[in-house]
Amino acid sequence: MARQAQTDTEVLELWGHGRSPHTRRAYTHDVAAFMAWVGKPLSAVTIRDVQGFLDSLAGLADTSRCRMLAAVKSVLSFAHKIGHIPSNVGAAVDLPKTKDKLAEHILDEEDVLTMIHREQKPRNHALLRLLYVAGARVSEICGLRWRDVQPTAEETGQITVYGKGGKTRAIRLTPTRWECLQRIRDASGPDDPVFRSQKSGHLDPSEVARIVRKAARRAGIDLNVSPHWFRHAHASHALERGAPIHLVQATLGHSSVSTTGRYLHARPTESSARFLMA
Repeated sequence: MARQAQTDTEVLELWGHGRSPHTRRAYTHDVAAFMAWVGKPLSAVTIRDVQGFLDSLAGLADTSRCRMLAAVKSVLSFAHKIGHIPSNVGAAVDLPKTKDKLAEHILDEEDVLTMIHREQKPRNHALLRLLYVAGARVSEICGLRWRDVQPTAEETGQITVYGKGGKTRAIRLTPTRWECLQRIRDASGPDDPVFRSQKSGHLDPSEVARIVRKAARRAGIDLNVSPHWFRHAHASHALERGAPIHLVQATLGHSSVSTTGRYLHARPTESSARFLMA
């Protein structure tokens, strides 16, 4: 196969193409840290280099170590695929095992509803409500334009989001949630952002994170709540209320039902422990 890039910089540019801005920023940072640590071009990287880099991350949280190694493995695999390096040395290094902390990031229904109802600003109230009822990623919500908000039958509507992996999906809203969203539209045109920043552009995910943290404090929740916790809450609460797992999978845009199934294991409704005497 003919080489598609002449330098490591070109490889990184090709590798990052088409990824979401958030993923590109995070992965580029992680690969840059690796390149600075090894101090050599990709073509000279060995398995021991990758293993040594992983060992150097020992002081970080397991999730951070896993993410950084995943970025390194991804770029090495891509570089090999396009003929820039002779072999994929990252393939021989397994990702570290991490504890599944999903259960720690699922709020009770009462906490979520308190966060929503104590938010007095109409835009922020609609934002928190939509994060929860749509179960969408924060990047998907921030990217919404009014043309992505379409009415349907029965005085309700849906939003169409462009999600992870370039997938587009429609999420139907209940009449109450639809009405809440329509109240903040005013005279906005079809190409205007649904959630505007103070500078009139799209609200940035970092701004949404600040709104969520303030809402958590007002609700008396002493946890580092992020926008993604609303997505976790949507999945967990919907399943607990009897929603079919395939419907939750479609709403959240999970590529595999096994991903959605993690929420069933994170908050089980039954246990063999109740059969014991102690």
